[in-house]
Amino acid sequence: MNILVTGGAGFIGSNHVRYLLRNSDDRVVNLDLLTYAGNLENLAGCEDDPRYRFVRGDIRDRELLRTLLQQEAIDAVVHFAAESHVDRSVEGPEVFITTNVLGTEILLEESRAAGVRKFVMVSTDEVYGSLGSEGHFTENSPLAPNSPYAASKAAADLLCRAFFKTFGFPVVVTRCSNNYGPYQFPEKLIPLMIANALEGKPLPVYGDGLQVRDWLFVEDHCRAVDLALRHGRPGGVYNVGGGNEMRNLDLVHLLLDKLGLGRELITFVADRPGHDRRYAIDASHITAELGWAPSVDFATGMARTVDWYLAERAWWEKIRTGRYVEYYDLMYGPGRRHAGGV
Repeated sequence: MNILVTGGAGFIGSNHVRYLLRNSDDRVVNLDLLTYAGNLENLAGCEDDPRYRFVRGDIRDRELLRTLLQQEAIDAVVHFAAESHVDRSVEGPEVFITTNVLGTEILLEESRAAGVRKFVMVSTDEVYGSLGSEGHFTENSPLAPNSPYAASKAAADLLCRAFFKTFGFPVVVTRCSNNYGPYQFPEKLIPLMIANALEGKPLPVYGDGLQVRDWLFVEDHCRAVDLALRHGRPGGVYNVGGGNEMRNLDLVHLLLDKLGLGRELITFVADRPGHDRRYAIDASHITAELGWAPSVDFATGMARTVDWYLAERAWWEKIRTGRYVEYYDLMYGPGRRHAGGV
């Protein structure tokens, strides 16, 4: 297949591009606007693969999408592109609405017009809101988002449902729990705590730190998304969870222990507005229907993740100083052989 991956320079998207190039014979076109969280260094080496092409562009650009979908004869779309950091959505919701809602609608419309055979919308468990101390989110749980980010993703999910119900467009929605692993932008919890700890800076923990999240290793998530693409039922929704619930504070303790550092670095800060208390995913549906189950246990995944950030200190130091944007100019600037315009 010719697969268009949107947002393929971000954390999960870049891991997915690498997964496809390793595990399939498909051709991959990566469309990414390279906003603050898009980093082409996540894909270093991929540009030499003849099955890979990078295009810098916006999913809200109808003409670009129309040209790209036709020019590349795209068979399937895997849609990661989104503004995704909850804190940023609290500070400025508008870009989340225009990118995550309007951008998804434009991508759906142009994909349908181009005859795309499968469209996977990669969503989040945050669309379900917050759980109490018991129970798990299922695909039948009501959507009850509590942040502008979560609301924008829920709206995008519902647009996908509408395109399937109204037009018969073959859309599949996946909703995952918190991902962790290599190449995660260091504003998220795990890489932020690792980087701050290694630099001797305070580790900011929201509120009492007792919020509970279910953690999923990113490669397991990529495998679930790929199964949804190839075998998922059109119109279907699949929850993808790691079955690893942990309180944020306990996770920070675990990271400090792995780094051999003391807990005096922890600093409690004011909780953010609308901070959901607990997420937990019931992934039995995707297991029963598609045969997926996580293959990386939490201890192994965390060890691999910490080791990666220790080994790749130059990668996250560049991001924290803003120098990671230089990679685009190096690899895709005027006259470069990898230039990726349409």
